[in-house]
Amino acid sequence: MRDIREEITDKLTEIEEKEKVKILYAVESGSRAWGVASPDSDYDVRFIYVRAVKDYLSIQEKRDVIEWQLDDVLDINGWDLKKTLVQFHKGNATLFEWANSPIIYKTTNEWKDVYESCRQYFSEKTALYHYYGTANSTFKQYLQNEEVKYKKYVYALRPLLACKYIEDHHSVPPVKFDDLLRQNLPKELSMEIEKMLEIKTQGDEIDLNPKMPVIQKFIEDEIVRYEQVVKDMPDDRNSDWETLDHVFLKILMRNVGEEI
Repeated sequence: MRDIREEITDKLTEIEEKEKVKILYAVESGSRAWGVASPDSDYDVRFIYVRAVKDYLSIQEKRDVIEWQLDDVLDINGWDLKKTLVQFHKGNATLFEWANSPIIYKTTNEWKDVYESCRQYFSEKTALYHYYGTANSTFKQYLQNEEVKYKKYVYALRPLLACKYIEDHHSVPPVKFDDLLRQNLPKELSMEIEKMLEIKTQGDEIDLNPKMPVIQKFIEDEIVRYEQVVKDMPDDRNSDWETLDHVFLKILMRNVGEEI
């Protein structure tokens, strides 16, 4: 059977050739990057790309995303470099997750320059708002019935544990779920999470299981708490554009004369 990593690498090459772009960085996101995939989990591939200089000077604007494939096995899409830098300026928490993914399919020196420049745009308030909002939405939509999909527990727990990490360490939280679980958590909660994960990783994504009261209460309480924490925090976003302009031009100048 063909190796999935080889298949993904070939897909990235195909994207570069057909879209006439250069992929600077490509990673796994979602449950496989978190280390809690089920046997039938798909591969969520995210990438950052740059176009030829002439494309950025064109009067006709090009789309700033490439949505390449979505099926039962592969979910592949990417963002243009300019869009990426704008989102870093906003403190987009998802981008910081991609930047710290433990599963990297491709990276370049250009991407290293980008992330080195963009670390300073991490915003605690923006990240807390994102993670709290994700947990709240998951809880309300998927965790109200007597039987639930345990993957939805992960989708609610992980962002709340990321909130705790940010609150305690004032930095970008780890991507892997195991690393977030190493925080100081109540023993009973940790034991229940371990039970839930064992069931989740051995079953299918669509399996329904009984609600777990200890996990349920933790999620509900933390959502209420972080709603207030976010409200009380001052805006800490970095307003500087000059650094982002500099790295954008630096990468474009490297590609002058290159046929992407």
